[in-house]
Amino acid sequence: MEEKGTISVNTENIFPIIKKFLYSDHDIFLRELVSNAVDATQKIQKLASIGEYKEELGATKIEVVLDEKAKTITIKDRGIGMTAEEIKKYINQIAFSGATEFVEKFKGIDDANQIIGKFGLGFYSAFMVADKVEIITKSYQADTEAAKWTCIGTTDFEISKVEKKERGTEVVLHVNEDSKEYLEKFKVKQILDKYCKFLPVEVEFDGNVINSTQPIWTKNPNDLKDEDYQKFYKELYPMSEDPMFWIHLNVDYPFNLTGILYFPKVKNDITLHKDKIQLYSRQVFITDEVKEIVPEFLTLMHGVIDSPDIPLNVSRSYLQSDSNVKKINSYITKKVAEKLTELFKQDRENYEKKWESIGLFVKYGMMTDDKFYDRSKKIGLLKNLDGKFFTFEEYLDHIAPNQTDKDGNRVIIYTNDRGKQDPYIQSALKKDYDIVHFDNIIDNHFVSVLEQKLEKVNVKRVDADVANKLIDKGETLESVLSKDEEKKIKEIYKKAIGDDKLEPEVAALSAEEMPVTITLPEFMRRMQEMAEMQGMLGGGMMPDAQTVTINGNHSITAKILAEKDEEKQKQIAKQAYDLALLSNGKLTGSALTEFVSRSVSLIS
Repeated sequence: MEEKGTISVNTENIFPIIKKFLYSDHDIFLRELVSNAVDATQKIQKLASIGEYKEELGATKIEVVLDEKAKTITIKDRGIGMTAEEIKKYINQIAFSGATEFVEKFKGIDDANQIIGKFGLGFYSAFMVADKVEIITKSYQADTEAAKWTCIGTTDFEISKVEKKERGTEVVLHVNEDSKEYLEKFKVKQILDKYCKFLPVEVEFDGNVINSTQPIWTKNPNDLKDEDYQKFYKELYPMSEDPMFWIHLNVDYPFNLTGILYFPKVKNDITLHKDKIQLYSRQVFITDEVKEIVPEFLTLMHGVIDSPDIPLNVSRSYLQSDSNVKKINSYITKKVAEKLTELFKQDRENYEKKWESIGLFVKYGMMTDDKFYDRSKKIGLLKNLDGKFFTFEEYLDHIAPNQTDKDGNRVIIYTNDRGKQDPYIQSALKKDYDIVHFDNIIDNHFVSVLEQKLEKVNVKRVDADVANKLIDKGETLESVLSKDEEKKIKEIYKKAIGDDKLEPEVAALSAEEMPVTITLPEFMRRMQEMAEMQGMLGGGMMPDAQTVTINGNHSITAKILAEKDEEKQKQIAKQAYDLALLSNGKLTGSALTEFVSRSVSLIS
C-alpha cells in the first residue's frame, strides 16, 4: 500500500530556509546523516546490551556509497531502523527528536546520553545538496515491514512498502545539478576525514574504514604512554614539531568534558599557532573556532576538546551564552595553571629551558585573565642578561638593594633589543643595574601588567632615560658648569641641530657617559606604541617627544665651550648629537652620509 501526505511544518518555505540558512557550510549534510546513522547504531547496541534486543547484533559498520553514474550518495546503517509509523513521527514532524525521546525512556541507564542526535533538523540538511531523498528502512522490532519514504524537496512525501531483509536504514541522496562537486570521491573523503575521523562506530567509504572509533582522548590516561600522545599529535598536525607537554582532560561533573590539550613550541609569531584546537561532540567534529570555549590566551594550545553538552549545530551566540561553556572555560583555565605549576615544582630546570614557549602562554594569560594571573603569579619568570631566571618575587628581592628609588619603588629595567640598545645597557651596567629581557611580541603590554599587579614596582626600558636618572634615588652629581655656561651650550646645540623647537636639557652626569644622549620617556613610548597599534600614528596625533640630554660634565662639552671658532663649535656639537642619534638607531639617509663625511674630515 502506498501512502501520500504532507510534512508537518509551520511554513511552506521550510526547504528554502534549510537549503540556504540552516547551515552556512553545505558540507555539513554528510556529517549530519552519518551522525544519524551512528545514533541509530548506538541505539541498537544499547538495546542489545540491556537485553531489549535479543537477536544477533551482527556487523554494525556504517557505509557511505558514492555512485557517480546514478548521481547518488547513500548512507547505510544496521541500526535500530524505523517502521512506517516512526518515519511519519520522526521524519515528517520537523524538529521532533527521536534521540531525545530515546534518552528520556532509558535515562536511568549508563551511557544513554551517548546518543548523538539531540536535534530534529539534521536530516533535512540533505536537501541542501539533493533534489530528491529516499529513506529505505526496516525496524529492529519483530514482525514489522520495511518502508520507503520519498521526498523531492517540497512538503509532500510518499511512503510505500519495500523489500528489505536486514534491519537498519539507507538514506539515498539524488544530488542536484548545483552540488555536483559532492559526486567526486576526493570531496566526499575530504568531508568524512574532517567530520567523521573519530566517530565511535566504524564508517566505510570506497572500501576503507575512514575513522578511529576509540581515539586517544576516550581512553584512560593510565593506559597511555608518552609515545601514544605524541603519535596522536602527529596525526592531528603532521607538519608540526613535537609538543612540549600535554594535559588529558576528563571530567563528568558538573559537565561532561574529555580531551587532550597540547603545549606547542610557540615561535614569536602567535598567529601561526592560534585556532588549532578542534571541538567535538561525542567524537563528531564541530568546529576549530573555540574562542568562546577556551580563554583567548589558550587558543595558542593545540588538541581536542569533546563535550556532549555542546550540540552539533552550534552557533557563536550559543557558545557565548551557554552556562556549560562558561564552566568548561573556567575548568580548562584551572587545569592549565595546575599543569604549569606542577611542571615548575617538579623540574624547574626543564621548565626554564622551555620558558621561551611557556612564557608566551603564561604572560598572555596573565594579561587577559585575572584568575589565571592569581594562579600563575608564582611560576612567571624573568630572565636577566646573564641568562639567569627568577620568579617575580625572587627578582624583586634580587634588585631591591640597588634598584629601589627614593619613594621605595623597586625599578625593573629591561631591554627589548640588546643590539640596538647596547650603549644604554653598558651605561646601566656601569651602575651595577640588573637588566631583564622583554623581547617577545607581547612584552610591550606585559610590562604594564607587572606594574599594575606588583606592589610598588616601576618598569622602565633601559633607554627611557640617561642611566643616572633611570632610578631616582634623590642623589645629584654636582655640575661643573655655571648657569651661563649651561645656557650657552644649549644655544650652541640648538644652532648645530637646526631645530628651533628642540629644547635640549643639560644634566650633571658621570664624565664616562656619552656627551649627548637621546631618550624617550617610558610613559611617552608606551603611548606611542598604543597609538601605533590603533593606527593613529601618521595622523599627527602623537608627536615625537624625545629628550636630548647634554652631559655637562663631559670633556667634549668643555671643549665646545672653550672653542673660539663658532663654526667649529657647531661642527663638534653636531657630531656629538649625530653620535647620539646613531646609538639610538635614528641616523639614516643623507644625515648618515653627512655624518660619515664629517667624521672623515675630523679625523684627517
